[in-house]
Amino acid sequence: MKEEIVIEFDHVTKMYKLFKNDKKRLLYTFCKKIKYKEKKAVNDVSFEIKRGEAVALLGRNGAGKSTILKMITGVCFPTTGDITVNGRVSALLELTSGFDPEFTGRENIYLKGQLLGIKDKEIRELEQQIIDFAEIEEYIDQPVRTYSSGMKARLGFSINVNIRPEILIVDEALSVGDEEFKRKCVKKVNEITSNDNITLLLVTHVTSVAKEFCKRGLLMKDGKLIYDGTIDETIIKYEETYKKK
Repeated sequence: MKEEIVIEFDHVTKMYKLFKNDKKRLLYTFCKKIKYKEKKAVNDVSFEIKRGEAVALLGRNGAGKSTILKMITGVCFPTTGDITVNGRVSALLELTSGFDPEFTGRENIYLKGQLLGIKDKEIRELEQQIIDFAEIEEYIDQPVRTYSSGMKARLGFSINVNIRPEILIVDEALSVGDEEFKRKCVKKVNEITSNDNITLLLVTHVTSVAKEFCKRGLLMKDGKLIYDGTIDETIIKYEETYKKK
């Protein structure tokens, strides 16, 4: 049986226009003669990720990793090339994005679920599980504006890991909360990815974390994919590429 491809990048380039200031950016809307610089955040990148794979995306800040994640999640779109994503994506990126500060935590569970395309019936089935995991107890019925940043992050993490994702994207989100909660987060991600049908894409600067979760690695530098191999090979290449400098 042929393995199903759940994420595919086909010669993808993402170009950003860089202006001297916000005024120039606004003026460009009305006059295309305004000068700007072009920056290729992602430059002609191609790869495939199959269902059930656990893949680490490595590279320094500015290598293009975050832009790749944003394109997979639909936050931004490629300038050229094609991206295919097959499956429900749960992204542990900006954990509190999509929250309404005036809504209670419980109301935000439904709001976030709707933004992720989940029906209210399914959210109701998962509601208590999400609340219990987040450990915010009676605060669940208080406005989110009254939450600490840690409480908001825990609720955001809990929603994303408990919605039964098919593709789980993690960007340094395992550092949520205190040490005990971090261990709980790591255990939950391990539990999710132990299912052969769940695909994991992990962005981290910590090679030991990449090794713990992933068997394959993609190495980015200056917007280009420069290596694709086993996680051990990719870590060696990562250290050769960056650690000398």
